[in-house]
Amino acid sequence: MDLTLTTREAGGKTIVAVGGEIDVYTAPKLRDKITELVAGGVYDIVIDMEEVEFLDSTGLGVLVGGLKKVRAHDGSLQLVCNQDRLLKIFRITGLAKVFVIHESADAALAGS
Repeated sequence: MDLTLTTREAGGKTIVAVGGEIDVYTAPKLRDKITELVAGGVYDIVIDMEEVEFLDSTGLGVLVGGLKKVRAHDGSLQLVCNQDRLLKIFRITGLAKVFVIHESADAALAGS
């Protein structure tokens, strides 16, 4: 399964809609996109994971790495995730306390 990334601007944030599987093979594509955005001065990022079918530890590592990159610039990296199987991964790993996780992209834009 391939990984699709679609980027758009909304409400002062950059939303990266991710589709497919975030695993050891595809995670570098997401990491490169986050790195590219931060290098371009984008520090408020929302990763929309509504279309993500699979997430492994490599993908989690990329998300944590992205969070560290934006925090170095006083930015934020928030997630949109409403799938129980993915939310369970964040809860089990303790990352549900690290990331701000929203039910929808609209909720992420409404929040701070």
